[in-house]
Amino acid sequence: MISPRVTLLLVTGLGQKLVVRKNLLSESARVSAIHCKSLSLQYPGGTRAVDNISLKVNPGEIVSLIGPSGCGKTTLLRLMAGLEQPTEGAVSLDPPVRGDAGGIAFVFQQPSLLPWRTAIQNVVLPLDLIGKGSASDRREIASELLKTVGLADAAKCFPSELSGGMKMRVSIARALATSPHVLLLDEPFAALDDMLRNQLGQLLLELWERRHFTVVMVTHNIAESVLLSNRIAVMREGALASVLDNPLPQPRNEEMRTTGEFGEFYGHVSRALRGG
Repeated sequence: MISPRVTLLLVTGLGQKLVVRKNLLSESARVSAIHCKSLSLQYPGGTRAVDNISLKVNPGEIVSLIGPSGCGKTTLLRLMAGLEQPTEGAVSLDPPVRGDAGGIAFVFQQPSLLPWRTAIQNVVLPLDLIGKGSASDRREIASELLKTVGLADAAKCFPSELSGGMKMRVSIARALATSPHVLLLDEPFAALDDMLRNQLGQLLLELWERRHFTVVMVTHNIAESVLLSNRIAVMREGALASVLDNPLPQPRNEEMRTTGEFGEFYGHVSRALRGG
């Protein structure tokens, strides 16, 4: 069942370099701050998955949540999305965003294309769910997005006819369909090889530079968090251990990974993860 607060858009990857079409992706979008105030979630039996976290994600900011497995990163992300309810504290968006109107997109690790719908019908799906525009308008948006990810010729193909990389690109297009104000990503690139992972990270940066939507991303990859984020929130045992400001300049690209500044901040994040 789809949460009334958030349209769930499932994305994992990309098989080739994307062409970002200015006429589709450069339009301005309203963005929201995310306020987590004394946020806790305790499960029956006493397990405290999130422990008294207060964190503000500024409008148009990319924040990575990083920490060891089981430290509460995904739970915190789900609380932000409204997919879990806190036992203490609260999450609010400023200005408020209507999740049922596509204002929030939650991007999961695995793709989930409907096998009975073609590629373009899968991209249209979130627009159908929120009732955006006419049927012809929705199809035009979906068609433009498939062109953006290099799949214009595959619009009528079913998922069974697509390669793994192509399925991933359809999922990317679907995630963009509602032009979300807040984008929440739960390790969306974790299952990919390094080349695809880097391509998707660069795509996220390109889209963010045009739209500046608010992004929170869970990752275990230090280099990924350093390249993509404005700030990095380090978690341990359900609590927020530290929040690190990223000193690297914008805009960023893959070449930045070879710089001394990148290596220095990478080391700083690594030490924070170890508790140094």
